[in-house]
Amino acid sequence: MLGRVAALGLLASLAACSTFDDLTPGLTPTSASTEVVTTNPRFSDNDPHKWEGGAPWHYAVHGTDVSKYQTSVDWHKAKASGVSFAFIKATEGGDRVDDYFHENWRKAKAAGVPRAGYHFYYFCRPAAEQARWFIDNVPKEKGALPPVLDMEWNPQSPSCKLRPDPATVRSEMRIFLAIVEKHYGKKPIIYTSVDFFDDNSLSGFRGYPYWLRSVADHPNDRYSDHPFTFWQYTGTGVIPGIKGDADINVFNGDMRAWKKWLKANAS
Repeated sequence: MLGRVAALGLLASLAACSTFDDLTPGLTPTSASTEVVTTNPRFSDNDPHKWEGGAPWHYAVHGTDVSKYQTSVDWHKAKASGVSFAFIKATEGGDRVDDYFHENWRKAKAAGVPRAGYHFYYFCRPAAEQARWFIDNVPKEKGALPPVLDMEWNPQSPSCKLRPDPATVRSEMRIFLAIVEKHYGKKPIIYTSVDFFDDNSLSGFRGYPYWLRSVADHPNDRYSDHPFTFWQYTGTGVIPGIKGDADINVFNGDMRAWKKWLKANAS
């Protein structure tokens, strides 16, 4: 995996990102990797953090994640500003579909933005039931990125205050991930936050690419060098085409690594 970015200029020279070497076979770029991408964009932020090191804009590839709270997105404008991928909320629990999922899914593709659907986990329904709900609502589609399992505590939930023990959490995660991987034929991505990661001892939960939230420090400082493929660095960003605060993410690798990852995961 990448070490902490002490010498920022080294990022541009890395040929591949070792955080996913165990998940991605050696591949060569194809025509899909020749698409023009705005590299190293630097988005504004409504509540900027003063980065001491490992500043996110030194990463080559940036993206966003959206749900109904962003309402309609102008995906062409977002892509032109430097958005190279998107994680789109699809489902929650076993009976909820995000109000804007189908619109975002369709329009992001039309704009040429690689995208994945994500499932927000609900601790009061069985994992298998939630996996089936996700499968029922997210198309198995050539060109889509791997599905995402969003694991975080939700104390604001009006209907479920349950916080299972770590062993139960990890067991339920395995059930969901195995069912979804079998259906889509792709290793799912795990999204999580610092508190959930620590509370459930996910440092030992390996074998999947991670998308880590860390808005105050580089992930290496918050997750003890745990491998990651994506990093969510702000929830208050400004992206043209998206109303209000935007979540912004980076891919943990240079442009060559991104093309390789897309070839392996979006075909």
